[in-house]
Formats: sequence, structure tokens, C-alpha cells
Amino acid sequence: MGQYFSNDKLPSDIQKYHTKIYGKEFIFSTDNGVFSKEKLDYGTRFLLETIPINKFYGNILDIGCGYGPIGITVGKLTNCFVDMCDVNKRAIHLAEINARDNKVDNVRIFESDTWSNIDKKYDVIITNPPIRAGKKVVYDIVMNAKDHLEKNGNLYIVIRKEQGAKSMIKDLEKYYQVEVLEKNKGFFIINAKTIDLLTELW
Repeated sequence: MGQYFSNDKLPSDIQKYHTKIYGKEFIFSTDNGVFSKEKLDYGTRFLLETIPINKFYGNILDIGCGYGPIGITVGKLTNCFVDMCDVNKRAIHLAEINARDNKVDNVRIFESDTWSNIDKKYDVIITNPPIRAGKKVVYDIVMNAKDHLEKNGNLYIVIRKEQGAKSMIKDLEKYYQVEVLEKNKGFFIINAKTIDLLTELW
């Protein structure tokens, strides 16, 4: 849980790493107390390389953004406006540094404990959910995303099989149209689309 909730409890030791995503160079500053500080984790890379970024439009939300690789990548590769939020103040600070260093200015970065400071709806919501924060937090993010999606909006999730991917899919199907886009190395990329209730009734 420390990676999700810690803010300034650990001594700071900011490091930087370089990586390529879709052939473009990125630099990310990381620190103690944030997820995957050594390099871009496989789940995030798999998510970014699977979701249809070239088809994105409108407003995007990266919830639980950490130091920002998802939102910053989407911001750099699209003309969309991207909101990025996290409960971890240190992560927010790093995301701001990373947006500046990668010359991404179509993002807004702010603190939010899951949905507490979310005040609008989005065409796309993306998350690599904070598994270590516990099922209650993870399910709050993925199940309540539907209330913050526009009609026909899309939620994209990466989760490992051993972290409960199959049971999450079953639970998501109560509220969304669900498709598994890809599976690899135990990771599932899930697309959950909001259901038009009027269409469902007819």
C-alpha cells in the first residue's frame, strides 16, 4: 500500500530513465515511494502498446497516474486533453516534472483520492490500477469509472491473471460491455465500454 498512499514519508532519491514508446524518446523522473521507479514496467508498456491511441479523441483521464507514463505518452502522441490524477503527492510532483521534460502541455495533473476530485466526464479512462492498495480501492476505480465516462466511453485496464483478472472481468460485465484486447505473460488488457441502458432495455 505504501506505493499508493505514501507521500513524503520516504527520503527522496530522484532518478531518471530513458525509454522509447511507439518509437519516440521519453525521459521519466522517478523516486522512492512510487510504482516502478527503475524502468517502465511491463504492464504499463503492454497497455500503452495495445490500446488504440491513434483513435483517441476528446478528453482522456489517467487515474492513478503515478509519475505519469500513461498520461504523458497519450498526451504526446495525440491532440487530446489528458487529465492525470493520483493520491500520492510525490507522484503528482514527478508527473509535473515529466510533463515538462517531455514537452507535453496538453495535460492537467492534480491530486485525487480515486474519484474525489473528478468533476467531469471523459471519452476514455485508462488505468494501471494500484493493486497493492487493495481490492476496495481497485474496484472503486474500475467499477465507478462508468459514472465518469461519456456515452460510448471506453475504460482500459491492465491487470495480471494472478491479481484477479478473470474475476474482475466477470464483475465488470455487470456494468460494461467487456472485451479482452490482449493477453501476454499473465497480463490482461481489458476494454470496458459503457452500456447504453436504453438500448439494452429495447
